[in-house]
Amino acid sequence: MSIETPVRAQGDLRVIDEEGQLIDPNSLPEITNEKLTQLMERMLFTRLWDERAIKWTRQGKLGFYAPVSGQEAAMIGSEAALSPDDFILPSYRDVPQAVWHGWPLYQAFLYSFGHQQGNQIPEGVHTLPPQIIIGAQVVQAAGVAMAFKLRKEKRVALAYIGDGGTSQGDFYEGMNVAGVYRLPLILMIQNNQFAISVPVEKQTAVKELAKKAEAAGIEGKRVDGMDVLAVYKAVQEAVQKAKAGGGPTMIEALTFRYGPHTMSGDDPGRYRTKELEHDWRARDPLVRFRKFLQSKGLWTEEAEQRVEAKAKEEVQASLDQANKYPAMTLASLANHMYGKMPRELARQVAGSGLNADSGVK
Repeated sequence: MSIETPVRAQGDLRVIDEEGQLIDPNSLPEITNEKLTQLMERMLFTRLWDERAIKWTRQGKLGFYAPVSGQEAAMIGSEAALSPDDFILPSYRDVPQAVWHGWPLYQAFLYSFGHQQGNQIPEGVHTLPPQIIIGAQVVQAAGVAMAFKLRKEKRVALAYIGDGGTSQGDFYEGMNVAGVYRLPLILMIQNNQFAISVPVEKQTAVKELAKKAEAAGIEGKRVDGMDVLAVYKAVQEAVQKAKAGGGPTMIEALTFRYGPHTMSGDDPGRYRTKELEHDWRARDPLVRFRKFLQSKGLWTEEAEQRVEAKAKEEVQASLDQANKYPAMTLASLANHMYGKMPRELARQVAGSGLNADSGVK
C-alpha cells in the first residue's frame, strides 16, 4: 500500500523531505538553532519515554496508557510554537504536549494510575488534564478562547483531537462557536489514519479532514505531520494570526501511530497491514529531522547519547516519585469533588467500612 498519494496531496505543507533535505529554502519557519535542537531533544525524549511506558504497562506498573511513537512531530512541533501563556486542551493521547507545557511528568504517571493528584495542574501551568471524552475538549477550548477574547488577552487555546474525534458532535459545536465569534483557537487534528480500528475513509466521507473547517467558515490547513518543521510553521502562523485578531485555524497533521490505540488490548495487526506500517516508518519524524540537523552541524552522536541518558534517568525518577506519592483516601476523594461534602456522603465516609483513612491506589 503506497503513501505517496495522501502525503503529497495538493495543499500539504512540507518543509523537509524523508532524507532531511529542505524542499524549498524559503519554506523554513522563523526559528533559532537553539529551538531546532530543542525540538530534537524533546522528540527523542518522548520516544524513549513512550517505549518505557509501553513496557511498564505490560508489566503492570502503569494503568491507562495510549502510545505516541510516530506522532512526535505533530505533538512536539505544535506545542513548541506556543508561548507559556497559551493554553493546551489535550486528549488522552496528548500527554507529551501537556508535560512539555509544564505539567510535571510524575503527575502524568499519577494520572495513568488513576490518582486524583495527577489532574491537579500546578498554578501557572496552562493546560487542562487529558480529556477522555472524545471531542469534549473542543467545546472547552472554545470557552477558553472566548475568555481570552473577552479579556482582550493576546493568548490562544490549542485543542488536540484525533481523526475519529472529528465525527463527534462536540467537535462541530466547538468549531462552529469558534467560527461565529472569530475566537483565538487552533484546532489540531492528528490524523493517524485509524480511529482505533476504523480507517479514516470509513468514518467520514470527506477526503481531507481540514476541509471540515469550511463548514464553520474558518481556515483549514493540511500538513505533513511527520515533518516537525512543517507542523511548527503551521502552528506558528496560526498563533500569529489568532493573536492579531484573525480568528481560528484548523490544522490537519497527517501522521501515523506505530503502536496500538491504547495498551488495553488493542491489536493493530488485525486492521493494519505490515506494508502500510513499513511505508510510514520510512518517514519516521526522528530519522528525517536528525538528518536535517546533522546536515547543519547541529546534532551529533554525543548529543543523542546525552539526551538518551537524561531521558532514561528522568523518566525512571518520575515513575519512582509517583509510586512514592501518598495513596488517595475516601475523604480526600470526596473533598476534591465537593466544596462542601453532602451530609449523606459525609455519613458514608465516616461509617463502618468507609474509613476516611482507607488508602485508595
